[in-house]
Amino acid sequence: MLKSIKGAVVTAGKSSGAFRLIADSGWRQSRLLILGYHGVSLEDEHEWDGALYLSPAKFRSRMEAIKRHRCTVLPLQEALELLRLRQLPPRAVVLTFDDGTYDFYKTVCPILNEYGYPATVYLTTYWMTLQLPVVPGTWSYMLWKKRNSVIDASSLLDQAVTFDLRTPAGRSVALQQMRDRADSQNLTGEQRDAMSRQLADLLGFDYQEFRSKRIIQLLRPDEVKAVASSSISVELHTHHHCTAKDREGYLRELQENRRQINAILGSNPIHFCYPSGNHKPEHVSWLREAGVVSATTCDPGIVSRSTNPLLLPRLIDTSSLSDIAFEGWLAGFGALLPHRARRRHE
Repeated sequence: MLKSIKGAVVTAGKSSGAFRLIADSGWRQSRLLILGYHGVSLEDEHEWDGALYLSPAKFRSRMEAIKRHRCTVLPLQEALELLRLRQLPPRAVVLTFDDGTYDFYKTVCPILNEYGYPATVYLTTYWMTLQLPVVPGTWSYMLWKKRNSVIDASSLLDQAVTFDLRTPAGRSVALQQMRDRADSQNLTGEQRDAMSRQLADLLGFDYQEFRSKRIIQLLRPDEVKAVASSSISVELHTHHHCTAKDREGYLRELQENRRQINAILGSNPIHFCYPSGNHKPEHVSWLREAGVVSATTCDPGIVSRSTNPLLLPRLIDTSSLSDIAFEGWLAGFGALLPHRARRRHE
């Protein structure tokens, strides 16, 4: 109900000229819109999970909309400094990309270069060091690819169990059972990859071909170095893409993440993105202790000078976000509407 009402309000806002008035206002010029992305498909990932992936055509249309609406795309560091100094250019926007998957190198970078847009990549580093398909995303993708199947998974889980993959609910149950087994046994990344291979065998899924396409894999160190430039900054996202419950564990995740990035680029990253958008009040002081100067969330909103720099809201762009709603956010109109907290996504 709320979605349909908001859609009608957004449509009326555009047709009445409210988009243009707000976009050109001093209110919008004193605010920064941070856009968040996860992946842009190499193949059909957007059909599997449209909350995480956009198609290349959809992503290109977003970049074209930014150009058409005369937005100024800024590097994150520069944007935050100009915001502090009250010197933001009209319709300021920052582009951020979570995780650092291979599709950023293969699909996103050519489009960004075409438009001349800078961006920030929040890189998680554990699976980068392994150079294996990331789980549980890989498991979810394989279960979806074989979504018309019912399989005996007893050999996979060491208990009598059947995976009914014909419905989203059935696939969700199967995925959770796999995660529970891996977590209860505290399996390493290599051991979880062995589960991926075993699942592929049960499903009749060509795992070697999947690996060769680099779907749901992170950038290699040489690719991180290739994308890092004056217009692409590589920043913190924890080592294991997790949120430790205790201070010591949280700081260790940041320290190792920073060490890995520094080893590749010789840089000292100071910007951070909360994994899956998960944040608690105590995290702010822990981030300050670690020398982090900004942290982005998955909470929808627009940034002003009064915003805590360690709790920066973003618009997480998804396949289901309509073109007119996206344009409303560019103008600033979208930030004036009520929003539900976004579902956390791993």
